[in-house]
Amino acid sequence: MAVGGLVLGALAGAGLSASLRDGPPGPGLVFSDEFDGPAGPPDLDKWNLIDGHLGYNDELDYYRPENAALDGRGRLVITARDDNAHLFDCRPRRCAATSARLTTEGRFTFTYGRIEARIKVPGGQGMWPAFWARRDPPDAGRGEIDVMEILGRDPGAVHSSLHGDRDLDVTDTYRLPDGQDFAGDFHVFAAEWRKDGICFSVDGLTHACRKKAATPGWEFDRPYFLLLNLAVGGDWAEGPDKSTKFPRHMLVDYVRVSRLG
Repeated sequence: MAVGGLVLGALAGAGLSASLRDGPPGPGLVFSDEFDGPAGPPDLDKWNLIDGHLGYNDELDYYRPENAALDGRGRLVITARDDNAHLFDCRPRRCAATSARLTTEGRFTFTYGRIEARIKVPGGQGMWPAFWARRDPPDAGRGEIDVMEILGRDPGAVHSSLHGDRDLDVTDTYRLPDGQDFAGDFHVFAAEWRKDGICFSVDGLTHACRKKAATPGWEFDRPYFLLLNLAVGGDWAEGPDKSTKFPRHMLVDYVRVSRLG
């Protein structure tokens, strides 16, 4: 995934930076959104809402702030819809859908800690939900911690990746047992980011670890911010087809960042 576009709400609140390595010892919550407010927009003191077509990864989506909303039942709903996609500009391609992308850039950044979110993803050809973190500021380089990416055409597998400027591109994949898929229910996706490495887990089960000493091009000793988005199409997910039914919904129960003991 990548970052860019017009940010809405950038002046809604002062930014908060949490250096988890320099804080007091012991675990502790340093950021959370439980999405338990009334139906309406998410908290703009915590999140930016992107407005525009970013053009990354050959995606076919146009991000609209109104496509991200609290449902009044404790969940953030990110919706991809195709009913008015033709009104927006995704040149050189044609928009297949509108969707939403949220970031904590300028509001909350952190270095090391446990990153987690409880999410129900949409299945369907062309869907590409993601929960990730990006180096701050984004123009400082390509560092990404992709906690969760799922391709709608293969909803039984989650991909967790590290990307950096110095030829760092590593991805680990975990597949649910017995033919289950992530679109069937909520799951907790997490990364434990320490000085010496990053481990990824699903529902408390660690499925991959990458150690700093064994990973050339390590980019993960500086502040990062959070992102949630539902991409549509793209060079990895591929585009929607006749089997794809809109609207599609990505449901987020909570997002939390905690200090590690």
